[in-house]
Amino acid sequence: MKKEQYLLGQQAKYRRGQIDRRQFITSAIAAGLAVPAALGLASSVEAATPTRGGLFKIGRRHGSTTDSLDPATYENGYMQNLAYSYGNHLTEVGADGKLRGELAESYESSDAQTWVFNLRKGVEFHNGKTLDADDVIATFNHHMGEDSKSAAKGLLSAVTSIKADGPNRVVFELSAPNADFPFIVSDYHIVILPASGGQIDPTAGIGTGGYIIENHEPGVRTLMKRNPNYWKENAAYFDEIEKLALLDVTARQNAIMNGDVHAIDGVDPKTVALMGRVPTLDILEAAGTLHYTFPMRLDVAPFDNYDLRMALKYSIKRQELVDKILLGHGALGNDHPISTSNQFHAGGLAQREFDAEKAAYHYKKSGHSGAIQLSASDAAFSGAVDAAQLIAASAAEAGIQIEVVREPSDGYWSNVWNKKGWCACYWGGRPTEDWMFSSAYTDDTEWNDTAWKGTDAANKFNGLVKAARAELDNDKRATMYAECQQLIHDDGGTICPMFANHIMAVSKNVAHGEIAGNWELDGNKCNERWWMA
Repeated sequence: MKKEQYLLGQQAKYRRGQIDRRQFITSAIAAGLAVPAALGLASSVEAATPTRGGLFKIGRRHGSTTDSLDPATYENGYMQNLAYSYGNHLTEVGADGKLRGELAESYESSDAQTWVFNLRKGVEFHNGKTLDADDVIATFNHHMGEDSKSAAKGLLSAVTSIKADGPNRVVFELSAPNADFPFIVSDYHIVILPASGGQIDPTAGIGTGGYIIENHEPGVRTLMKRNPNYWKENAAYFDEIEKLALLDVTARQNAIMNGDVHAIDGVDPKTVALMGRVPTLDILEAAGTLHYTFPMRLDVAPFDNYDLRMALKYSIKRQELVDKILLGHGALGNDHPISTSNQFHAGGLAQREFDAEKAAYHYKKSGHSGAIQLSASDAAFSGAVDAAQLIAASAAEAGIQIEVVREPSDGYWSNVWNKKGWCACYWGGRPTEDWMFSSAYTDDTEWNDTAWKGTDAANKFNGLVKAARAELDNDKRATMYAECQQLIHDDGGTICPMFANHIMAVSKNVAHGEIAGNWELDGNKCNERWWMA
């Protein structure tokens, strides 16, 4: 034990530069390691020690020519990753899944209704302005304005006032207690931007982050350089970043295998084993809250019909989708968005299975006839079109005709999702139940992609979400959130057949620490957390 503790201490000294390579190897040999083992241990410590420099090229499965730099509009992983590169938030979710302060050095509340965030001092924006409370207030007002279409507007609906208490303290008053509010302010849309005259310029692309945007071509590529004045000491190690939108999975995978990029997300489960044999690559896989859905909008006929929704829910072979689309790289979903990695997952909710008789019964009861259109594109997720075809095949066994509409990848998120009646979709999920529900299911969010509003179940759900926010007893919250999941499962427009693992391919020339599972590519913070090996 003493030997192990000594070696760990020497590794820490070597990692911090307190001893050099020769001294470390000598000490390891003195501790009893053979020369080859000591050399190998030295190399492993070096690989795990972040170094600065280099150009990091990354290929993303997202990105659209319709993307805007306005954080209120961000709707895909490309823009989320960009947000984390040029900007920061009041708080952030770490690689360990725990919340920590980012631009807010600390935060506190005595009643979960009044929250005080203490800002870090001396943080500079890319334009030289020093961060203060006015920047935070103006940023939040951009998302909360009466005419705002921000995806974060619903998340912030409980905020009744924001005020400065000095230059480095911001006080939020909520209409009711919310124990999860510090999580909410880490939402990637709420990038803190510099204010002038009480307003922000949302499309300027100026933040406090580790990288400065030099050129941004929506849906094509983004070039960034390291911010020399970045306030985080141990972060943003690359000198330059080049992000490429590579929506086609074959093109994306060829790019990483050919060495044209250093990392990609969205590796196709069908080819992951083959790519794993490429000697220059590492395959990273992380389970978390990522889930694939087929949202039915209740404001578009025929999906306003409860029995039709139930017919489609019973007509899907979920295990077949997990087996044939994910190839085992994921788990069954149960028509709600809360994964087993969430604290209040409703484990007692019976798994919905394919049932041709029940599907046919509800379909007949709905009174519908004719083909039902299902829009899909692999821009939603790898294999989305194939998944839609499998859904059409299983529905046919119940006498339901589904017409799969192949949609273009470019513009999918602005032209199809949240507009057409039924489509393929993915959600990265959220660390807390309230955050997930407030992002996509409550009646006050722009991203309620099922338009689930006005039914008795939806009204009950919205009341439960508000009550659960204010409840500080975890046992009571668990009961409330279980009922919320049941209501979505029974009445909502979400078909959630599977939770998928994040599968990424990374060059062996790139090093990293613990990989987060809350989003792809290390919580979408690979640009800040990784370095050249």
